[in-house]
Amino acid sequence: MPFLEEPRLRGVPAGSKRFFDFQREIIRERPLMSEVYGLWYDALLEDERSVPGDPEAGILLELGSGGSFLKELCPRVITTDVEPGVAERVVDGRDLPFPDASVRAIFLTHVFHHIPDVERFIAEADRVLVPGGVISMIDVPHTPLARFFFDRFHPEPYDDTAERWDFDQGDAMLDANQALAWIVFVRDRERFTERFPRLSLERLRWLPWLSYILSGGVTRRNLVPGFAVPLIRLADRLLQPIDPWMALHWHLTIRKR
Repeated sequence: MPFLEEPRLRGVPAGSKRFFDFQREIIRERPLMSEVYGLWYDALLEDERSVPGDPEAGILLELGSGGSFLKELCPRVITTDVEPGVAERVVDGRDLPFPDASVRAIFLTHVFHHIPDVERFIAEADRVLVPGGVISMIDVPHTPLARFFFDRFHPEPYDDTAERWDFDQGDAMLDANQALAWIVFVRDRERFTERFPRLSLERLRWLPWLSYILSGGVTRRNLVPGFAVPLIRLADRLLQPIDPWMALHWHLTIRKR
């Protein structure tokens, strides 16, 4: 629906530095959106703190940083993107330029489903992670609302019937499969376990969804006046029992044994 589109993003090339700068601005100025991302980043950093060993040793890597402000919360994070000029380094998740057992944590926020060959990425993560290291991600689940919402209102495909874990990619922002996290870690979990015996899915939990919808996300208009924010926050807590049907995001923790 055009009237719901965020006007600042009209005509701005998706994936450009200007696009991500606008998205970061949108997150900052919307109280609900700031809370949503704050919750997500707290979950990612909690995973990193659970990694054994010296917390000052090892690399903290964010893939597909885009409009992220995770580095502001944890300055040690190395920000990366596949597009030049967007982050500190240009890095392809299928070919991580780091030594074996050198990375404490790999963070992905709405990124996993954009990687055109996630099996290669997981193999690379397995190689570079320290023992006890984590892949910590926020991605799209397979709830009825998520299937409807991301299939109808997002430009990226949502194909939960795909047999393969890879896909052709010409546009890094738009060529994706938003069902990939569910396919790999739930539907094909036995295959994942057999292929990567040193990795285990340690946690999968639903994240608040009403705040995300009403805030407009990072591409649509905000629908919530400031005075209503505490009410929406309360509603998110009260609606937790129906998260398995309504959640739009989940937090996954994959740990190297």
